[in-house]
Amino acid sequence: MADWVSIVIRSFFALVFLFVLTRILGKKQISQLTFFEYVLGITIGDLAGTISTDVDFRFWHGVTAILVWVLIPLTLEILTLKSKTLRLWFEGKGTVVIKDGKILEDNLKKERYTGDELLAQLRTKSVFRMADVEFAMLEASGDLSVLLKSELQPLTPNHLGMKLTIEKPTQSVIMDGVIQDEPLAAAGRGRGWLHKELDKLGVTKENVFLAQVDTHGELTVDLYDDKLKVPQPSERPALLATLKKCEADLELFSLTTSHPQAKKMYEACSVQLTKVIQDLNMILRN
Repeated sequence: MADWVSIVIRSFFALVFLFVLTRILGKKQISQLTFFEYVLGITIGDLAGTISTDVDFRFWHGVTAILVWVLIPLTLEILTLKSKTLRLWFEGKGTVVIKDGKILEDNLKKERYTGDELLAQLRTKSVFRMADVEFAMLEASGDLSVLLKSELQPLTPNHLGMKLTIEKPTQSVIMDGVIQDEPLAAAGRGRGWLHKELDKLGVTKENVFLAQVDTHGELTVDLYDDKLKVPQPSERPALLATLKKCEADLELFSLTTSHPQAKKMYEACSVQLTKVIQDLNMILRN
């Protein structure tokens, strides 16, 4: 057998073999790596390259070596799920580098981290002033977790005492002009509703590259022809306008009626509707 044919065959089987083993090892191998996983990846890659191109190297010897390098870490990973001590030993632990707004220089030295590297990591988190940081930890993966001081943290609806609806995942109901029935069902909609919404927008599903249903049940589409303009969803602004009109009508009725009980009823209804509008205002405006 020619060497190049042998290399093609060996490379193909090595690729398939590595793919299967990577699936077994799980998603951690393609996320932030620990030191141990980094060494593991380099060694397995080197072994795979050797058994692919070195025709004098016995293929099954290389497969055996890769299996050893995979089975031992896999066993250790199962054990570390049950032992915090093993997790700390193999995966390491985070190091606090800023506490109470002050840099801990001794901890930086332990990690062989310079001030410039710390500032560079802070900039990747969109933090350009060290004085803005309350707490920062260098994780075992090498990433930097940052907590800003309270007065600099983003304002949330919770700070304003606002209650928002629970956000549901946006479902892609059309992709490449093909209706996706499973996401459509997950959104609580059917094909009849989808066709009706597309008719409102004046488009056909064949012209739609991507269509999504958001948490409020509104459909947004992106067409193949970028020159065509698609109307934006208007149900929520229309509902807000209707509620405000009803509120104004109730106030008008309370002012024009001469019947005491009717006046009292209109005023009470107006107050209740005002509260409803205030609660829904942020949702209906977006």
